[in-house]
Amino acid sequence: MRKIILGISAFYHDSAAALIIDGHIVAAAQEERFTRIKQDAAFPVQAIKYVLSEAGISFDELTAVAFYDKPLLKFERLLETYHAFVPRGWRSFITAMPVWMKEKVFMKKMLRRQFRALGATVKVPLYFPEHHLSHAASAFYPSPFQSAAILTVDGVGEWATTTICHGAGSDIKILRELRFPHSPGLLYAAFTYFLGFKINSGEYKLMGLSPYGLPDDPQTIVFREKIMATLVDIRKDGSILLNMDYFEFATGLKMTATPLWEALFGMPRREPESAITQDHMNLALAIQQVMEHIVVALARTAKEITGSRQLVMAGGVALNCVANNKIRAAGIFEDIWIQPAAGDAGGALGAAYAAYHIGMEQARIFFTGDDAMQGAFLGPAYGDADVRKLLARYGAVAVHEPDFETLTHMVSAHLANGKVVGWFQDRMEFGPRALGNRSILADPRQPGMQRQLNLKIKFRESFRPFAPAVLAEDAALYFNDAGASPYMLFTTTLKETQQGAVAAGNNMPHTGTAIAGRLQLQRSAIPAVTHLDYSARIQTVHDTLHPKLHQLINSFKKLTGCSVLINTSFNVRGEPVVNTPEDAWLAFMRTEMDYLVIGHYVFDRRRQPSLPKELLRSFELD
Repeated sequence: MRKIILGISAFYHDSAAALIIDGHIVAAAQEERFTRIKQDAAFPVQAIKYVLSEAGISFDELTAVAFYDKPLLKFERLLETYHAFVPRGWRSFITAMPVWMKEKVFMKKMLRRQFRALGATVKVPLYFPEHHLSHAASAFYPSPFQSAAILTVDGVGEWATTTICHGAGSDIKILRELRFPHSPGLLYAAFTYFLGFKINSGEYKLMGLSPYGLPDDPQTIVFREKIMATLVDIRKDGSILLNMDYFEFATGLKMTATPLWEALFGMPRREPESAITQDHMNLALAIQQVMEHIVVALARTAKEITGSRQLVMAGGVALNCVANNKIRAAGIFEDIWIQPAAGDAGGALGAAYAAYHIGMEQARIFFTGDDAMQGAFLGPAYGDADVRKLLARYGAVAVHEPDFETLTHMVSAHLANGKVVGWFQDRMEFGPRALGNRSILADPRQPGMQRQLNLKIKFRESFRPFAPAVLAEDAALYFNDAGASPYMLFTTTLKETQQGAVAAGNNMPHTGTAIAGRLQLQRSAIPAVTHLDYSARIQTVHDTLHPKLHQLINSFKKLTGCSVLINTSFNVRGEPVVNTPEDAWLAFMRTEMDYLVIGHYVFDRRRQPSLPKELLRSFELD
């Protein structure tokens, strides 16, 4: 009999559902993609309905359901933390406890109620793997390795904030654990907050801002020294101790004891959306360097205690692609694989895997030389009928081109002429990255394209970098150490032969307008995907994993000689990546994109009807 496991993550952020059958991933998706509420924490009703429908089964046909953490253990941590910090945290305590006492303590009962609403008539067995075990399982079981060291780093699960495990065959052993409140993820999140960005989403911005910092500036060096002398004690093995006098996340409703931080760094906390100064850039670089030091030390420890030649990673910190590259560049492991849905959404998949392999003691399916994630294309796909419904509902206008080669020639010509294209194909990606099926594409050779995309398409800060999607077979022509990176989880540097002669570089005036000035410098042959330090968050495009995007870039290469396109997620700030054709068309109409391609349909902005006022939208902070 088939073993069908539903994995769920919910009630914190990035709720998701995943389904595996006999060890194979059938489907996985985040709830936000259906509800259009970014990082939706609600019970993933729509995501569950989708994964069940993808398998063609009802809820009662499930063998088991796995929830991605242990709520009672998390409740224990909350109670012990509040007790340890009495009387601090009283306000936070009285805010949190009603929800816990009413619902979360009785998680099994609440889940059963949700299951009945989904059509359950029998009691399907429930599993509750610990949060970091779910992360570890999501990293190891779909990886291409028979055995590996496993490093998981995030804010906090129940008690654990960081674990080092060893995976072999179907077994995972937890070997080391760092416990709350001492958390690399929460340390980084505190700087996200202090620099005026939103927790649990602005960490990308902090990482993207750091290359604007000046590495040799005395201020950057002093900031880094103050962080390590006052805020965090970093041990040789990568474990840390936070100075909790400076943090309020354990007991309060804020991340930092802000007056102490302001005194320490000699600057006020940056207000969201306010000007970014060189001080902010230097502080971003300092904490990025500290985080890289921590994760490299953790990786060395993982190597020492496991003896493994391979490393797998998950947890929110594993999305810090700059730090990931530091681990790879250090040569600690022969190979590294990172779960593309490394955050809490991926915990749903890990929970299902943990229930199957550990709870049910099922043998692992091993994919020689390949991973089991199917390119992370695990979400819904839509057909021509869905596009025709869109055309009828909104009076939208599109041209249908049945020959895909002709279509790619047409689109590559638009791209070469400086046009921005929304690209919507086949199954949606699982995880935060758009990998070629829900993407916005543009020509990286255009010097002003980064600024144009940020301000007129994504409606976000101008400093944020874009990723190059490069043909895998041509990656070494553009980038140093260009190994396979299909999930956009590593940075690399541009080859000197591709770099431009920029004398000013990072030595722009230390003013609030320094970012705008630096963005205008022609740093390379592909400036729109080249960061100030010549780094790039690379996606290697493979004909097996990304056949349609690969064909499009090949067509663009024939036309221009360039094997690279800008690839950014198909969404605007404050909104999730698009899911349906309707989502895509509405996002297209709310921006200044020039063309939209859905399957074989091409939409030209100039031919579209006006968007009704009630469908216009302001864009929230992200």
